[in-house]
Amino acid sequence: MQRRKFIAFLAGAAVAWPLGLHAQQPKMPVVGFLNGGSPSGYAPYVAGFLRGLNETGYVEGKNVTVDYQWARGEYERLNAMAADLVRRKVTVIAANTPTAPAAKATTSETPIVFVSTGDAVVAGLVTSFNQPGGNITGVSLLGPELETKRLELLDQLIPGTAPIGVLVNPTNPAADFQLRKLQEAAAVIKRQIEIMRASTALDIDTAFETAAQKGAAGLLVVQDPFYNSRREQLVALAARHRRPVFYPLREFAEAGGLISYGHNLVDGYRQMGVYAGRILRGEKPADLPVVQPTNFEFVINLKTAKALGLTIPPPLLATADAVIE
Repeated sequence: MQRRKFIAFLAGAAVAWPLGLHAQQPKMPVVGFLNGGSPSGYAPYVAGFLRGLNETGYVEGKNVTVDYQWARGEYERLNAMAADLVRRKVTVIAANTPTAPAAKATTSETPIVFVSTGDAVVAGLVTSFNQPGGNITGVSLLGPELETKRLELLDQLIPGTAPIGVLVNPTNPAADFQLRKLQEAAAVIKRQIEIMRASTALDIDTAFETAAQKGAAGLLVVQDPFYNSRREQLVALAARHRRPVFYPLREFAEAGGLISYGHNLVDGYRQMGVYAGRILRGEKPADLPVVQPTNFEFVINLKTAKALGLTIPPPLLATADAVIE
């Protein structure tokens, strides 16, 4: 009888022992992915971010959890969204522009890694590129400064005296700086610009109608997460209105947009993922210098140019990094 009881005890222990071990295993670290855009338009950038995590040994669902938080262009929600991630004690926050300032304002303890289309020092995110200090570091891409180059290229594409429309999101904290840079550039090339402000899908529709009413020869779309999420809409409107439109990222040209000039943002997100992974492994943001990529991509979609009846000047064609035919 005692022998049967002892055998039963051993059998029960054999079942309970691995369960006990499983219960004691540490939880997976959580990366709070805070983004001002929408998941539908950010698939390539999420893929780049996850690739960066993979390079440091972290695979989503295997040894790290990614908590995606999308503002969908409603930037007024960002402070509350950042506070919620901090309250839930995520291990690190990965933030884009303009979510990084909201995350920084929310916490001085939770590590933050950003990809910012703008000078991270001027924006107050870090004290210096080499020694970011505090709990934040990341990837700093030229942003508003590139608007000048885009306007110059658009002026070469559609020379003349007709005004050029500029689509800007007034809710983006960088909007004033973007416009200041564009107005300075417009003065240099002696070309009038017409400002169209749009922060919703309906606003974007209206902006194209306004551009036509004002006789704009073309339209420049400034860098903004909400616009990145509305690529299909912007490209479709440009085709419908038969309007030459200049975009900030190659993904627009690949979606059928006419022309783009800007950073490889997918790689920027990959680099952000690498830094997030290094922080998960125990490195401190203050010890990780801000990455400053200097490569730019100039992409022309000749198929779209043909549909618009537009001839690309040979000098522009010769300097393109990629031509879509």
